[in-house]
Amino acid sequence: MSLRLHNSLTRRTEEFIPLDPARVTMYVCGPTVYNYIHIGNARPAVVFDLLARLLRRRYPHVVYARNITDVDDKINAAAQEAGVPIGQITERYAQAYHEDLARLGVAAPDVVPHATAHIAQIVSMCERLIASGHAYAAEGHVLFDVASFPEYGRLSGRSIEDMIAGARVEVAPYKRNPADFVLWKPSTPDLPGWDSPWGRGRPGWHIECSAMAEAHLGETIDIHAGGNDLMFPHHENEIAQSTCAHGGRTFARYWLHNGMLSLEGRKMSKSLGNVMVLHELLQRHPAESLRLVLLKAHYRQPLDWSDAAIAQAGRTLDGWYGVLRDLADVAVDTPRVPPEVEAALCDDLNTPAAFAVLAGLADAARKAATPDARRAAKADLLGAGALLGVLQQDPEAWFRQTVGGQPVDTVWIEDLLEQRRAARAARDFATSDRIRDELAARGIAIEDGAGGTRWKVAKSDDCVA
Repeated sequence: MSLRLHNSLTRRTEEFIPLDPARVTMYVCGPTVYNYIHIGNARPAVVFDLLARLLRRRYPHVVYARNITDVDDKINAAAQEAGVPIGQITERYAQAYHEDLARLGVAAPDVVPHATAHIAQIVSMCERLIASGHAYAAEGHVLFDVASFPEYGRLSGRSIEDMIAGARVEVAPYKRNPADFVLWKPSTPDLPGWDSPWGRGRPGWHIECSAMAEAHLGETIDIHAGGNDLMFPHHENEIAQSTCAHGGRTFARYWLHNGMLSLEGRKMSKSLGNVMVLHELLQRHPAESLRLVLLKAHYRQPLDWSDAAIAQAGRTLDGWYGVLRDLADVAVDTPRVPPEVEAALCDDLNTPAAFAVLAGLADAARKAATPDARRAAKADLLGAGALLGVLQQDPEAWFRQTVGGQPVDTVWIEDLLEQRRAARAARDFATSDRIRDELAARGIAIEDGAGGTRWKVAKSDDCVA
């Protein structure tokens, strides 16, 4: 089956054909590390981690780069407010970013370039752009000459006039054209800076990604991805400066963009005070529940974030983990990714279809009666889960996750359950009910069945048996 992806540049879903099947390249824009990321920042990391997994199944060598922007005015402001060097801010929040994504099941990219480690490459690219007539120096700045690139605006589909109006660009006296954007800017003594032919300064945001992509992936890359809020101006500017720095060669052959998040129907933004911080969400909810919410909708569509959506994801995972718990005695040598799951993902990462297949696999596993059927069903369920990044825990561990962030006292629980079993055997149902209620008050749900009594961490809407 062929892999088909929606290319934002052509506005069509196209078959993915890499430039070199022996070395597939992908670049995804990472965070500016001045604080913990919000859940919207996690969506591209999760979505394109899934794409990287899919690519690795199909090609022998994939080079996936996701950058860290560690020089920026927001970082400078955070460092000044805290009274510390910018490195202290960026190291702290870059580490938190990697740790939080790892909890979401996001694998580390092959390359994690930092902007501050690529100043020489950024300066070199600026010099090439000036030499080729696509950029100019003015008052310690280097600016890209938008008029020198007729293709400017193709990705976003906007005219230069619309882009100037929409971007609220600074109309500075040193600019030839209001749309010209900064590649390098001067730094005052209190700001981070590096020596350059134009004086001590620091890079503009857009040139950083172009230089890092060139350094690690080459002049032409297969896939460039990120949130659709980056389409303009960031990605539009990357195309312009990279194409011109490379003598007109194509910068990225496929552009992929994920949709934005809203919070219970309202746009998620700091100005509205409704930004959900990933680091805090991970303290309150199972990481796999958050990952499932991020992937349940198609990546190009908007995603409405809510407590109800997280609770539903938890119930869905309860059901699937319940199947795996019932199959605990079934040995599986090698999980298998069912072709139907891979086919869904090859259709422009159609995760809703892939999860529908996974749900069907869980239903089939519940009904499997023979040893061979149970073994095959479990292999399919585990393989589908592994590709999608769910069902990665031991089922018992899933059901016994922490309550309110505090460790579960399993010894205390098992002791109460033993007392309850004795009470039930003695037909002392009042004591049995009292123990059940005591467990429920501590967030523990119990399930009586033919195989005995099981317990799990209760969700807010769990019914207690």
